[in-house]
Amino acid sequence: MEITGPMLDRFDEILTPEALDFVATLQREFGPRRLELLEARQARQTELSAGAMLDFLPETKQIRESDWQVAPPAPGLEDRRVEITGPTDKKMTINALNSGAKVWLADFEDALSPLWENCVAGHLNLRDALDRTIDFESGGKAYTLKPDEELATIVVRPRGWHLDEKHALVDGLPVSGSLFDFALYFFHCAQRQIDKGKGPYFYLPKIESHLEARLWNDVFTRAQELLGIPHGTIRATVLIETYPAAFEMEEILYELRDHSAGLNAGRWDYLFSVIKKFRTRGREFLLPERNTVTMTAPFMRAYTELLVRTCHKRGAHAIGGMAAFIPSRKNPEVNEVALEKVRADKTRESGDGFDGSWVAHPDLVPICREVFDGVLGSRPHQLDRLREDVSVTTAELLAVSETPGGITEAGLRSNVDVGLRYLASWMGGQGAAAIHNLMEDAATAEISRSQVWQWIHNDVTLADTGEQVTKEIVERIIGEELAKIAQEPGYDEKLFDQATQLFKEVALDDDFAEFLTLPAYARMP
Repeated sequence: MEITGPMLDRFDEILTPEALDFVATLQREFGPRRLELLEARQARQTELSAGAMLDFLPETKQIRESDWQVAPPAPGLEDRRVEITGPTDKKMTINALNSGAKVWLADFEDALSPLWENCVAGHLNLRDALDRTIDFESGGKAYTLKPDEELATIVVRPRGWHLDEKHALVDGLPVSGSLFDFALYFFHCAQRQIDKGKGPYFYLPKIESHLEARLWNDVFTRAQELLGIPHGTIRATVLIETYPAAFEMEEILYELRDHSAGLNAGRWDYLFSVIKKFRTRGREFLLPERNTVTMTAPFMRAYTELLVRTCHKRGAHAIGGMAAFIPSRKNPEVNEVALEKVRADKTRESGDGFDGSWVAHPDLVPICREVFDGVLGSRPHQLDRLREDVSVTTAELLAVSETPGGITEAGLRSNVDVGLRYLASWMGGQGAAAIHNLMEDAATAEISRSQVWQWIHNDVTLADTGEQVTKEIVERIIGEELAKIAQEPGYDEKLFDQATQLFKEVALDDDFAEFLTLPAYARMP
């Protein structure tokens, strides 16, 4: 195994020969299956673009109709009423663990810009947090951890199966980013977590089929064998954030049943996946501008109702979606309106039977906790609420065309503005970007650029101006929005030049990039 990234301060504590041997073993054993599954994704996309439709799988009907349960909740994951998400830098690590949330999703994926130093330093920060040796100072303020019993449970989200770690080579080829992130955390922190009475827990992103979940399960089984850790110690929550996965929820739980901790409604990536999977299919799958698509849209309602029903039927936690608002200390009126929307969103989720939900900022933890406290009381979850009243059909999951809302020039400009700002942040090393009082990550940026691509290629006319969305109009708007951004303090011309080139590639090229992070990562050092 070869490491091509620089060995910065203390990196040798993470990138030890033993840890790298562990990474290499998993890569050699499971890397080929990963590539086969990625090829299967492409084959499925070709079928959908040619007119095929998503549906529940006839070959797995027996799994859906048979009687089985996932493993009972693991220590530290019994009560998940509020979870906070964020990257693994020092400040976020301390703030998230101290936030009062029950769980912290320690993110190596959508909220982390995968610069080499970010990826390896993130593992140092997690290990230091478990050893209680982490501290941080900024602006004269010192950040330290509260007592262990008050800290959130760490659940790590590795990168998706589609991403590589190009600075780590096994037999001359890049390691899977998923296996790299998983293996380093598991090698260094699994026993540390067990010693604290918890365990090595994970969130699994971007899964598109139960076969991809099966691969993760086999990785977990082998990793536990290699390190002598009891089978089933690992627990994983799968984000149902791709359109195909919505039709395989039960099968995904089944594949991971000894290691399952539930499912999460990954709403932003789900919207991106809807666009991506049916981007060439015309108005049947044409979404209005992103800020008007709410969780009450019929197809989104069907998706979340089915998720809760599926999870509770199998004894698994159902975790709600992200509240991305960032409270402002300067604008109380904006706060008041936004916080009411957050409260209404969490009230809907808790009333629907979700066992907990996500927030992006520590200031939102009290609201989410208060809402779920009102439903749960002293109970850790509501797994006993089976939602047997729910029966979701294929047609209901596919009812995208029934989504209310329009497409305006303001919506197009917003997509361009967010896309440019986020890509500049990502290329600069910040994967979680505060933009217009919202925490934007790779998922929301994907919606922005993919909507622009879809509107161009499906002859969309703007409701307010009557103009048809074309490459020429988008290029003009890019220039106008960039000119506005250039007047703001801290404008970095080099980063925004890179962001502009990248945005044009992923939003305007005839060929649709499967993920914007792939060409973006190729541009990274």
